This record gives sequence, C-alpha cells and structure tokens, in this order.
Amino acid sequence: MAGTFIVRGLGFTFPFLPYHLTRLDLPTSSVGALLATFGSGWLAGSVACGWLADRLGRRNTLIGTLLLGAAALPLLAQVRATPALFAATFVAGAVYDGSRPVFTAVIADAFPDDDVRASVNAWRNFTVNVGAAVAGTVGGALAAPIGIPALIWINAAACGGFALVAWRFIHYREPAAAAGPPRVAAALADRSLWWLIAASLAALTCTASLFSALPMLMERDGLSAADYGWAQAANAGAVLALSPLLNRWLANRAARPAPMTGILALSSFLLAVGVGASGFVSTTLGYSATAALAVPGEIFAFVAAADILHRISPPAAQGTYAGIWGTTLAGAVIVAPLLATWALTHGGNAVVGAATFAAGLLGTALCWPLARAVRHTTRLGPNHVKEPTP
Repeated sequence: MAGTFIVRGLGFTFPFLPYHLTRLDLPTSSVGALLATFGSGWLAGSVACGWLADRLGRRNTLIGTLLLGAAALPLLAQVRATPALFAATFVAGAVYDGSRPVFTAVIADAFPDDDVRASVNAWRNFTVNVGAAVAGTVGGALAAPIGIPALIWINAAACGGFALVAWRFIHYREPAAAAGPPRVAAALADRSLWWLIAASLAALTCTASLFSALPMLMERDGLSAADYGWAQAANAGAVLALSPLLNRWLANRAARPAPMTGILALSSFLLAVGVGASGFVSTTLGYSATAALAVPGEIFAFVAAADILHRISPPAAQGTYAGIWGTTLAGAVIVAPLLATWALTHGGNAVVGAATFAAGLLGTALCWPLARAVRHTTRLGPNHVKEPTP
C-alpha cells in the first residue's frame, strides 16, 4: 500500500505527458499518435504483467516492472528522435499500471475471506485515488519551476526506489505452482470474464470522463484550469470522506456468498447519474458537485469488479485474469475522450451528458448477463473451481 501510494503520488508521467510532448514542438498528429501509443502500452502491459505474475511469480514481476519503469522513463524525458519517443512512450504505458494485476493477485492469495479481501481492495483503490490527486497537485506546482522532464525523472526514481524496497524487504511466499503455465487463450474463452470486461468498460468510461470530458465541458463554459482543479479537489475530498464508511459496508456485503454483480450494476448507474449530470451544469460549483457525486459509484465499481474477478478466476490464474481485466482501464481512457468529442460535435454539452449517462446505463444492463454467467462458478471454500450449472 505504501509503495502504491509513493509510485502514484510521484507518478507525474501520465497526467503531464501531453504537456511534455507538446513542448517538444511535435506536430499535433504525432502528439495524438504518441498518446495512443501510451494507451496501447497500457493495454499490453496489463495483460503481460498479469500473465507474468502467474508464470514468474508476484514479487519477481513487481520488481521487474518497476525496474523497467526506472530505466524507460528517463529516456522518455530526454529523447527527441521520434522513433525513440514512440518506443519510450510504449514502455512507459506498459509499466504505468502494470503493478495493478500483480497486487490484485497478491491480495487474492493473502486474504481468502471475502469480506477482508473486499476491504483491502477498497483501501487499495483509496490509496490509488489519493496518490493520483497528490500527483496532479504537486506536479502542477512543480512543473513551472523545475520543468516536466524533471518530474518524469522523479517518477523514474520512485519506481527504482520501490523496486529496491520490494527486493530488500518484501519476502513474499508465492502460491504453489500450477500444473502448467497459465494460458491467456483459456482465460479469453471464459464468457464470464468477457461480460465482466464489457460491463466494467461501460462503467469506467464514465469514470474516465472526469479526466477527459469534464475539462472539455468546463473550457466551453469559459472556466479555467484552476476551476477544473477545484472540481478534481472536490472528487478527492469526497473519496477521503466517504471511503471509510463505504469500505466497511462493502466488506460486510462481500461476506455474503453471492458475487457483487448487483453492486457493480448499482455503481454503473450511480456513475451514469453523477458524471452524466456534468453535461447540464455550467458553474465551477456545479461541476465540483458532479465530480463528488460520482465518488460512490467509483468506489463500488472497483471493489465489486475485484470481488467478481476473484470468484471467476481459477486459483492458478489470478494474475492472468486480473491483467486481462485491467485492459478495461486503458480502454476507458481511450473511449471516454472519443465519446465526448463525438457528442460535442453533434450537439454540445447536453449531448455529452446524455452519452455518458447512456454508457453508464449500458454497464448496468450488462450486469444481468454477467450475473447469469457468474452462476456457473461454484465456490469451494477459499478457492473455487468452475462447474457447469446442472
């Protein structure tokens, strides 16, 4: 948890990458292609790190991912040649969220009780959100005096430092090896995983809109970057205030034998309402209120998805499943701005709000076939196996 907070709190590369690329005097088309490359790396890295966590071990994968980040980020900060920029950007995207499936697998290994595991996942999400808020705030304050390349170097140092701490102090007992290496193809044949990916992508598109559509809407209403900062501060404040209460309730809910498909459906609806409302406000206070209103849905979504993911994953493929599910985060970061741009082109702020609301409702609807698919998973104590429903 401490390492996650440090890496996210000093994770300046992702939020400030567009500014860094723009200052390199690259054509707009190249900047867009490089940002898409970062997203592609995120997708590939999530799957690869999840598979490696099962194949090579959680600790080895974590240390390797962090060391790769420590080596690649300085290149991203310093190189100017376009081919080298594309390579460094892809690797930076691959390692940005690569530790998430590793941590998901570790939590599944260490906490067999559903309620405890849900509580730990909720606090991990809390740590990630607070770390991201720190990165945006501190990075914004330091960008002018020290420059964005220096921020990326600090991000690299954080990765290297956490890798050293993990190597020296984290002595993790790996789970027993599986009979054979985990196969991504076998996971992709699991229809319950596909329904979870579809429902999560729709819900998380609403969450990603807080960082893509929201600034677009606020700029159209004549509001400044500082006003956008207040909206993000309201979101972070709501996370701090609500997490202790909601995490306790979610832990109690996770103790029930039924998977949290209903909570995932509720989270998608809450995100649809909260983020969708941003298309119908025009003041800093209004946007801040919608950003705060989305927080319960955010918390519910990540905890419920982690609960379902654990229940459908074979014990020997926890990392592989978590890595594949992690692609929904990168996918949402790609889909959200495309959806907002299309909606603005076809009708303005209200259409953006309606489109975001529709995405959230789609996520809620997709939880119905997800619930039916998950019923094919039978829990047997702390571990479980898939058995067809009679």
